[in-house]
Amino acid sequence: SKMKIAVVGMGVAGSYLLSRLKNDHEVVGFERMTEKDHDSICAWGTSKSKMQELCNKADIDFEKYVIHDGKNLHIEVNNGRKFDIRLKGLCTYDKIGIIRDMIQGCKVHYGTTPKLGDLERDFDLVLDATGFYRMYLPKAENDFYLPTYQYKIEYEDKVPMDDFYVKPFRGLTGYFWYFPLGKRLAHIGAGDYRKNHVKETDEFLKKHGGKITKTVGRPIRLATPDRCNPFYHGKVVGVGESIGTVYPLLGEGIIPSMICADIFIKNMGNNEKYRKEVLSYFAIYSKVLKFVLSKMKGEFSFVKQFVDLMSIFRYMKKNEDRFGMEIHIRDLVKVAKA
Repeated sequence: SKMKIAVVGMGVAGSYLLSRLKNDHEVVGFERMTEKDHDSICAWGTSKSKMQELCNKADIDFEKYVIHDGKNLHIEVNNGRKFDIRLKGLCTYDKIGIIRDMIQGCKVHYGTTPKLGDLERDFDLVLDATGFYRMYLPKAENDFYLPTYQYKIEYEDKVPMDDFYVKPFRGLTGYFWYFPLGKRLAHIGAGDYRKNHVKETDEFLKKHGGKITKTVGRPIRLATPDRCNPFYHGKVVGVGESIGTVYPLLGEGIIPSMICADIFIKNMGNNEKYRKEVLSYFAIYSKVLKFVLSKMKGEFSFVKQFVDLMSIFRYMKKNEDRFGMEIHIRDLVKVAKA
């Protein structure tokens, strides 16, 4: 039956939910940022084929929003060694543009954080798509997150990198990223458990120059869905990063959050079935986080974690198009040794 639904948080998950639900329900969006300041810490990197498949469901042609088509991902590990991973559709895209088009025709209140009591009084359902902040759900059972920091840089003539560039920090405590945004623009930033992310970003800026046009920063949740219960409480249901749908090895949550939204829509009205399907679909993320945490703590062992490492490899190899890159065991081993 037709419902009155509040969607809070106009990021990827929230805007996608509005676009998918607006034809069958009365939906209203809420965003704490003003419309003018609305932006994202996300570096706008994703995989073309999977995004086109998801965006088709919202009558959006993803190809129109692509900014940079990647050919190679340049990786530099801690001792200065470098290697490339061949890409299969990894791109940057106009994230804010696509969000605006997804919510076109919907009522969205910017610059406001409504009280839970008011939302539960006025709506049949409240979807918490507030990402890390998880504003309307109880505290996650076993949370884990990294601080992140990012600049949008404009270069006068030559950009410092011709393609995607990533530098994992020692112990995989995080990584620095450079994501191209066309001929003269790029996102540079980092996330780091040991909180060296601002220092690394500023050192890159000092070395390569460029004009800062935007600065954003917030934590990113790496806790996986099995650590983020409860998924629902009262009229509130969490979707996306609010319930842990970020791939821990890459810190990537665009596609997983949209998939999570699809799972919600499929199971709408049955919260427990939704929770179980999310846990099942994202079960591999728990093994990935276990690997990342073992590296951070200096406890990683190829012998003890060989089975988990092979499970991660097989999952990523099977989903090369979804990750937008060729997956080889040699590259995963290089990262594991970083």
